[in-house]
Order: sequence, then C-alpha cells, then structure tokens
Amino acid sequence: MTTPGGPRGEMPPASDARWAYEIMIEVPFRDLDALGHVNHTVFLRYMEDARTRYYMELAGLTDPTRLDFILAEVTCTYHAPAGFRDRLRCGVRPESVGTRSFVWAYRVWNEATGATVATGRSVLVSFDYAAGRTVPVPDVIRRECERWLGG
Repeated sequence: MTTPGGPRGEMPPASDARWAYEIMIEVPFRDLDALGHVNHTVFLRYMEDARTRYYMELAGLTDPTRLDFILAEVTCTYHAPAGFRDRLRCGVRPESVGTRSFVWAYRVWNEATGATVATGRSVLVSFDYAAGRTVPVPDVIRRECERWLGG
C-alpha cells in the first residue's frame, strides 16, 4: 500500500503511517533460528521484499528480472526479537536521491504491539545491465524520491 509522502529526518514511530510503502509479514517457521526467533539475516529479506515491491510498483514492472539497480550497501539494526506467527510490517521510504543513486530507509515493527523490531537503510545504484555501467536514476524513481522528500 502506498501512502502520501512525509518529512525527512528521524524515522517516525512504528504506528505512524509516514511510510511510502508497507508490506505485512506473518513470520513462518522457516524464518526461525535455533533459538526460536527470526534469524538476523531474514530481516534483510523482509526489507528486500518491501524494496522490490515498492520499486516495481513505481516503475510499472511486473517482472523482477527487469529491475535496474544494484544494492551497493545495506545496514540493519536489531531492536527486539520476533517469533513464529508474529505479524510484522515493513515500511520503506526514500531518504535521499543523487544523480545515479538513491537511499531508502526501512522499519520493521510488530503489528500487535507497535514495537520496533529492526531498522535499516540501503544505497541503491541505477544500473544498465546490458551496458554494464551505472546510469542516472530513472525519472519515475527520482520524482517519487523528490515528492517524498518535499523537493
């Protein structure tokens, strides 16, 4: 689901609807580690799912093999554990946009409690895979980033 843009700066509380796009996740058994909570690597996949769906919707893509960016950097900070069948939400929003790259921020929270489970950030570089080189950020992505950032 997309929502209207919001201000940049610190991430709002999880209950705040200022996310450009959100997905819902019901934690499946396969996402758990030996300690019974969601494995740390899985949060990056949740962020990837939100990022991919948001980008595809913006770009009008139906085939993920048509994605035209490279993940250059990703960070994830863990705040609280999540467990089997927890209902989580992952929000994504633009944080900045440059000539050939853009940065998106993420927050994963427990839908029932509102508790933040993880936060993250990714640097994405626009890339022409056929030519093997970076390219300017596509206009549709730039416009969304600028709209969201108020510029």
